[in-house]
Amino acid sequence: MATKKIHIVRHGQTDYNLKGVVQGSGIDAPINENGRRQAYDFYMAHKDLKIDKVYYTGLQRTKQSIEKFLEMGIPSESIPDFNEISWGKYEGVPMTHDENQYYQHMLSRWSQGDLDYAIAGGESPNMVYRRLKNGLDYVLEQGHEDILICMHGRAMRIMVSLILNYPLEQMDMFEHQNLGCYEFTVLGKNNFRMDRYNDTSYLTSK
Repeated sequence: MATKKIHIVRHGQTDYNLKGVVQGSGIDAPINENGRRQAYDFYMAHKDLKIDKVYYTGLQRTKQSIEKFLEMGIPSESIPDFNEISWGKYEGVPMTHDENQYYQHMLSRWSQGDLDYAIAGGESPNMVYRRLKNGLDYVLEQGHEDILICMHGRAMRIMVSLILNYPLEQMDMFEHQNLGCYEFTVLGKNNFRMDRYNDTSYLTSK
């Protein structure tokens, strides 16, 4: 049976998030105590959904964030194509004033349509888009009716743009928070309806 519902959630808070340090795909940080509370809140609010399969990335913080669903025995799979964008040489670097200026310059380039522009040693939005599309095509081909995907902030912006066929230069309109959830109904091939936008209403700790 074709997929009818897609729930996409960002991983729980890590110490890198808390300290404003860039993570990306090259930092495999675990979620922290607050992240575990967020994951529990998400689980309690969604445990009665009829999830057929859970997908997470190749980084431990996503698997840890949906661990309780796995403990229910729901089939799961790691999809490295869903990994966060690579921030290249800036991964693990605190966001100083100079680093933030560079980051804002990069976002400006992207918003102006320069989607092949990549941070030094990192990935461009177009590069991430292509691997996310490969991963999403694979997931949809599996035929599960209701799926949960746990992934990362920047990758989520690109994924939501991909699902809704929005121009990538507008991806920053899709906000994200730790354990914030987007929900989509699949109406047909390449036709999706957004039912929830970065929902965090169930979180007791943000």
